[in-house]
Amino acid sequence: MKPFIVIMGVSGCGKTTIAERLADEIGGLFLEGDSYHPRENKTKMGAGVPLQDEDRWPWFDKLIHAANGVFEADCIPVLACSALKQSYRDYLFRSFDEHRLIYLKGTFEMIKARMDSREHEYMTSDLLRSQFAILEEPTPGPDLLTLSIELSPDEIVHSIREWLDLS
Repeated sequence: MKPFIVIMGVSGCGKTTIAERLADEIGGLFLEGDSYHPRENKTKMGAGVPLQDEDRWPWFDKLIHAANGVFEADCIPVLACSALKQSYRDYLFRSFDEHRLIYLKGTFEMIKARMDSREHEYMTSDLLRSQFAILEEPTPGPDLLTLSIELSPDEIVHSIREWLDLS
């Protein structure tokens, strides 16, 4: 059975880079969680206003629908999504028998430096502190791989591929 793969972590940790590369290497389909945010969410974040839970549930429904569409096309969905709280991850995975979660972990200082050196449509390093404040690190288990963002993207993707063992 093919798993629903989610690459999670705070903004700026490298979710998009890793998810894109992983999807390409395993023949999966990359889903950029940010592109599923409604305009209202992007406007809030662009104004420096952190999202509340009620802003996120409709977004998660869109992500679940997109992942199901990828499975219908007989492909593996690889989603880049912050999924900062356990309740968010539970919600995302509730409809999927098989799932894998990869947590990209880094320090506030390292990630803020990365964010300050890049352009993004709406997410700024000003919102990073709020993301760390609500982050609930995932509980270790067989469906979780935690990797340091101090590793190179190549090392991270290699570690994920070995862990997934999709052969």
